[in-house]
Amino acid sequence: MKAQGGKAIYGASVGILMLEARFPRIPGDMGNALTWPFPVLYKVVRAASPERVVRRRAEGLLPAFLDAARDLVADGADGITTNCGFLSLYQDDLAQAVGVPVAASSLMQVRLVDAILPPGKRAGILTISGSSLTADHLVRAGVPADTPVGSTEEGREFTRTILDDAPEMDVAAARADNVEAARALATAHPEIGALVLECTNMIPYAADIRAATDLPVFTMASFVAWFQSGLRPPAYPDA
Repeated sequence: MKAQGGKAIYGASVGILMLEARFPRIPGDMGNALTWPFPVLYKVVRAASPERVVRRRAEGLLPAFLDAARDLVADGADGITTNCGFLSLYQDDLAQAVGVPVAASSLMQVRLVDAILPPGKRAGILTISGSSLTADHLVRAGVPADTPVGSTEEGREFTRTILDDAPEMDVAAARADNVEAARALATAHPEIGALVLECTNMIPYAADIRAATDLPVFTMASFVAWFQSGLRPPAYPDA
């Protein structure tokens, strides 16, 4: 047997473009390496703060994201993703630049979730910033324009901590913000049959949201697990 080379790093198929932030990344958060049951490669995009990416549409950051994505591919990544759903704006640019599969945003799951739900049901989106999520973000991710959207902006902890890049977070309060926003969205739109969490920092609260709403919950973790399973399908022993 002869082994084939060509990469700097092996065994990590997924490359993750990370915002530059210092807020706590608890287990379940996309930026906590313990979240993943498989190895991943990380690349921090300098100056890409949560506030700049979410509230200011990542203005001026495209070249930095493209360079970081190319570095991940050069290091060995077989596919690229990001740790912010608002980077759906860069989906096409990233795909054109790196020549490997790109899954830039959790929002890309919405159409798939719509397709698997019973007639009369559709997905709802829970986002960290409803005031910042524009039609452009949805169009770039292939999301139907009339998709119901709820937000944690009215909460007291989660949105503030993440977007202001605070060094401490009250996890119980952040969990409550997510659960309350999800309940409000589901109550306001009884046609919702499942929730898609835009924000990758919401992943730790998905089980709580599921328990509170009795709705299936799809996160960036579920999306990346699907993505990775295509980049590196499991090998099964011969029967």
